[in-house]
Amino acid sequence: MTWQRRVATFARQRGLLHDPVVHALDLAAEVGEIAKAVLEAVEYGSTSFQTTADLRAEIGDALYSLLALAEACDVDAGEALEEALAKYERRLAETGQARSRSATRNPQSTM
Repeated sequence: MTWQRRVATFARQRGLLHDPVVHALDLAAEVGEIAKAVLEAVEYGSTSFQTTADLRAEIGDALYSLLALAEACDVDAGEALEEALAKYERRLAETGQARSRSATRNPQSTM
């Protein structure tokens, strides 16, 4: 059973599968919790990074939220990941970088 299927089954059995908007907002909140956990792990820049139990838990929460969002949107997360990896492979082959062209533009050049 895939992770997405496990999340979908869990969420359906407990009435936790909602409108995609709810899951998108939940995912955004969970990513914010990851950022907070990273900041706390480095004591806001005063120590070297080390993974903490809190960070691990927040990554798990965000992964759950992402897979619930994929399910609510009727998107196969595995297929979406394969497409993203293929896109990055193409970019690396063409430009030597994984980031998109829009990410390399100088924001001041549009003024």
